[in-house]
Amino acid sequence: MRLPISRSYIVIVNALAGLLLVVAVVLGATRAESESPSGAERVLSVGGSITEIVFALGEADRLIARDSTSRFPPEAADLPDVGYMRALSPEGVLSVAPDLIIAEEGSGPAATIDVLEQAEVEFVTIPDGYDREAVRIKILAVAEALGVEAAGEKLAAEVDAALEEAEAASLNTGSPKKVLFILSTRGGRIMASGTNTAADGIITLAGGENAITAFEGYKLLTDEAVAAAAPDVILMMDRGDHSAPNEELFAMPSLITTPAAAGENVVRINGLLLLGFGPRTPEAVTKLNEALYGG
Repeated sequence: MRLPISRSYIVIVNALAGLLLVVAVVLGATRAESESPSGAERVLSVGGSITEIVFALGEADRLIARDSTSRFPPEAADLPDVGYMRALSPEGVLSVAPDLIIAEEGSGPAATIDVLEQAEVEFVTIPDGYDREAVRIKILAVAEALGVEAAGEKLAAEVDAALEEAEAASLNTGSPKKVLFILSTRGGRIMASGTNTAADGIITLAGGENAITAFEGYKLLTDEAVAAAAPDVILMMDRGDHSAPNEELFAMPSLITTPAAAGENVVRINGLLLLGFGPRTPEAVTKLNEALYGG
C-alpha cells in the first residue's frame, strides 16, 4: 500500500538536495584551489634554467624529474635524471610518467617530441634568448605553463630589476676588453663563440666585447683566426678538475701570441651560471664584469 507523500516531506527532500548541491560546489571549489592551477602535478623540467625558474617560483614540489643539465639548486640533484636535453629518449621520459614537460628551446630530438605528443603528454617549449628581455620572457613563460602567472610576474620583475642594475654597473667609459669564449680545445682545435649565443650575450651584458663576430653560433677556429682576433681575455666554463691548466691552454700555438696569453688572463665560471640566462643571470653579469675589470 502506497502511503501519501506530504507536502512537508517534499520540502525537506528539496532542502536536503539543495544542501548537498551546495556542499558539492564547496568541495569542488576547495579541491580546485588545492590542485595546481594548470592541473599538472607531475612536471618534468628540461634545461638548467627551466629547473632554476621552477624552484624560484616555489613550485619544486611538482617536479618529478629533470634533465642532466639541471644541477642547480643542489636539491635538483635528488630528482631522477632523464638524460641530456638534446638527446632525450621517449622511454626515459615516459618512465617517469609526466603530465607536463617544460623544456628549453632546442630540446629534443624532434623524433622524441613526436612520440611524446602522440602519447598526449603536454610539451611546452620555452623560448630562448640572450639579453635582459629574454630572461623576463622566459620566467613569464614558465610561470604560465605552470599556471602561476602572479608569481611569475613578481619573480620576473625582481630579476629584471637586478639585471638592469648589474648591466648598468657593468658599463665602462674606457675601451671594452675583447673576450674570446672557448667552448672546447679538444684535439688542439679551439671551438669558440661567435654572435647570437649565450656566451656572446653574457659578454655584452658584462661590458665586454666578443672577440669573434664573423659568424653566428659556435665554430672551430684556425690558428690564424684566433691570432687575428687578439683577445684580451679568455672566457671558459669552469669544469673543475677537468679544466685544462692555464699553462697548457696558453701554450697552444693559436693563443701563444695573443694579449690574453701575455697577461695569462683567463676567466672560468660555472657553465650554468654563466650561460643559463635564468634567475641568476644578474649574479653572472656582476661576476664576469668584476673578473674583466676588477671590482
